[in-house]
Amino acid sequence: MVVTHQSPSVRISTYETSTKECLKTNKKIIIHSSPQPFSLFILDSFLPSLYSIIRIMSTTSKSSKASPPNTEITILVPDDFHHHFRDGIKTKHVVHHTNQRFKRCIAMPNLSPPVTTAPMATDYRQRILSHLPTQTPDSNSNSNSQWEMEPLMTLYLTDATSPQDIQEASKYDYIKACKLYPANATTNSAHGVTNVKLIYPALREMAKCGLLLLLHSEVTGDDIDIFDREAQFITDIMTPLAVDHPNLKMVMEHISTKQAVEYICHDAPPNVAASITAHHMLYNRNAILVGGIKPHFYCLPILKRETHRRALVTAATSGNPRFFAGTDSAPHTVMMKESVCGCAGVYTAHAAVELYAEVFDTEGALDKLEGFLSHHGADFYGLERNTELLTLTKESWEVPYSYPFGWEGDRDETVKGLRHGEYVHWKIVGI
Repeated sequence: MVVTHQSPSVRISTYETSTKECLKTNKKIIIHSSPQPFSLFILDSFLPSLYSIIRIMSTTSKSSKASPPNTEITILVPDDFHHHFRDGIKTKHVVHHTNQRFKRCIAMPNLSPPVTTAPMATDYRQRILSHLPTQTPDSNSNSNSQWEMEPLMTLYLTDATSPQDIQEASKYDYIKACKLYPANATTNSAHGVTNVKLIYPALREMAKCGLLLLLHSEVTGDDIDIFDREAQFITDIMTPLAVDHPNLKMVMEHISTKQAVEYICHDAPPNVAASITAHHMLYNRNAILVGGIKPHFYCLPILKRETHRRALVTAATSGNPRFFAGTDSAPHTVMMKESVCGCAGVYTAHAAVELYAEVFDTEGALDKLEGFLSHHGADFYGLERNTELLTLTKESWEVPYSYPFGWEGDRDETVKGLRHGEYVHWKIVGI
C-alpha cells in the first residue's frame, strides 16, 4: 500500500515494509528512520549525567506532529552554504560524506594560511576536487550518486583586501563570496578583520561584481559574554553595515539566537539572509555543560538557551526564503577536541541531510524541507536549482564511533561525528 500526499514540489509517501525494496531506484537516495523513540535506543547505554540531553531528543522524537514510520519524501538534491573541507589528507577522508548529500557546497577559506586571493582559491578548489571519491570507504552508505559535488569558493577578507583583489576574484565563476571573520572570532581567524570600515572599499566592489558577503556574526571583545556576542554583533556591526551597503547581498552564517531570527524577519533589508545549522536546531547549551563538559558539542557560535533553539527551529520550518541550510560541518581530530583547550566545531557532514530531516519531521514540516535545503539558498545566491532527486524514508542507524581523519607522523587520526555511537532517525541506503 502506498499513501501519497502531494505538494507543489515534494512528494511524501508511506510504505509498508514489504514494499520498500521494490520502490528503490538508481535516481534516489533512500533514507530511513525508526518508529522507536530515540530515548529507548540510548537509555541503556548512556550515563545518568546525560539525561538532560536525552530529554531534549526524546521530547523531539515523541512529537505528535512527526510523520509515521516508513514515510518517504523526495526532494531536489540539497546544497550546503557553509562547509569546512579542511585540506590535504584530511579532506580526502571526509569529502565523500559531503559528496553523498550535497550538489554544491560553499567552501570556507579559513585554512592556514587563509585563502585570501583568487589563485589561492583556485588551487584549493583543485585540491578538493582531487579527493572526490569513486568508491566510498564508509560501509554505511554508497558512493554511486547521480551527481558530483561542486565546491564553490570564497575569499578570506583581511584589513588589506583591496578592490583589485575583488575584481580579480569576480573573473572566476566558481568564486561566489567573501567571508568576514572578525579577528580572533573562531578557528584560524587571527588574520580576520579588525574594523569593518577598513574593508568598505572592497565591500563596495563586491556589490558591483555580484559577490556575496558571508559573516561570522559575533563580536570578539573580552568584555562581551560569549553567549551575547551574536546579539551584540547585530547592534554594533550588522545593522549599520546593512544600511551602508544596500546593494550588497549578505548572509549571517550559522545564526544561533532569537535576536538574529527577529532581525532577519523584522528589521533586516531584503539583501540580508541567514543560514542555520542542524546542531543549533537540535541541541541547546545543556548538551555541552550538564553532567560534565562534552567537547564534541562545543562550537562557535556556541549553543544557546532553549528559547534560542526554538526560535531557530521556528524560523527554519516556517518556509521563509531568507533562511536556508549551512551545515558549518567542521571536523577536528579527536585529539584536538578532547584536550585542555579543545577546538570549536561540530562535524555533521556524515549525517547532515538526515539531521535536518529530523528537525522538520518533528515540527510536522516535511513539506518545507525542500525549500530550506534546496531552494532558498540557491535562489538567494542567484544559482539555478538542482534537478537531481534525493529520497528520504524513515529508519534508524547507528553513527560509527569515529571516522578516519588522516594521520600525524606515525599516529592515525580520527574525527567523531555528531551522535557518534548513537542513533540518527534517517538513513541513506542508496544514492
